[in-house]
Amino acid sequence: MLSNPQKSPSFLLDRTNITTAGGCGSHISRACATTTPVPDSIARYHTHPVGPNQCCCAVVQQINAPISTVWAVVRRFDNPQAYKHFVKSCHVVVGNGDVGTLREIHVISGLPAASSTERLEILDDERHVISFSVVGGDHRLANYRSVTTLHCTPAGNGTVVVESYVVDTPPGNTKEETCVFVDTIVKCNLQSLAQIAENKLRLN
Repeated sequence: MLSNPQKSPSFLLDRTNITTAGGCGSHISRACATTTPVPDSIARYHTHPVGPNQCCCAVVQQINAPISTVWAVVRRFDNPQAYKHFVKSCHVVVGNGDVGTLREIHVISGLPAASSTERLEILDDERHVISFSVVGGDHRLANYRSVTTLHCTPAGNGTVVVESYVVDTPPGNTKEETCVFVDTIVKCNLQSLAQIAENKLRLN
């Protein structure tokens, strides 16, 4: 596992894909890293076990709105379409919003997917952390797991959103192609989140 330097409370987020030399089934813990300062208490959530046929990437978005405004949107596991425009509909099939809740997502046409069944893995209102894993559905992103964290900007008047993920590389695709595809979707989602949160702040 990549550890943080003792003199710095930040880690670096880049798109470095890790492959393991230990053969099938071996894993390495990968800490996604940026020049954007990230508190140690948050950084640990973005360390993922990465298999030999997986990629692990992260996207950072700064939002000119307080954490409370952004978190009110992000924490709604039952309503991802509020800012994820690729989602056509969402229905909770098991649970009531606590960890373990399952949702079924249907996506808009034009994507190489139709539906996704997702499990809520972490919902921490105190630390502002939410995580889900894909456990079924009609799509190509097998073993996908995402972690999203929020923390204050250095000035204290905005929010830094970090979303990292690990996913299997689909047959016929490279790790680079997989990360480019998923990064594009995550970036669109976070840009949409920024616009919604900033608009809410202006309206209030």
